Amino acid sequence: MKKEVVKRYSQAFKQQVVREYESGASVNSLMQKYGIGGHRTVPRWIKKHSLEGIRSEVMIIQSAEDQLEFKAMKKHISELESALAESVLENRMLKSTLDVASKALDVDLKKSFGKKSSPTQQVSKK
Repeated sequence: MKKEVVKRYSQAFKQQVVREYESGASVNSLMQKYGIGGHRTVPRWIKKHSLEGIRSEVMIIQSAEDQLEFKAMKKHISELESALAESVLENRMLKSTLDVASKALDVDLKKSFGKKSSPTQQVSKK
């Protein structure tokens, strides 16, 4: 005859699991992490030990000045993102123009750009 194992969890352990749930962990991940077998065990602990059984929400309290500063920062971030996007597009356009010019002139402008020609090369070109 085999004895059945009955697990008893301490109050501190239950509260730790509930805190992890409230900080974003899923019920299934907690059950797997701690080897909790009953599918209703963790939800029951959450209902009993947490704030009304739901994840706690973050509430941000700001003064009027903080709100204005936050809006200004959001606007600034938006402007910076727009400037970055414009810069990326301009960079792509310039690279494409360079590629087209290189093909049209049959010269690799990327390699020869910025190189100074020697005096003998200048004479031969004249």
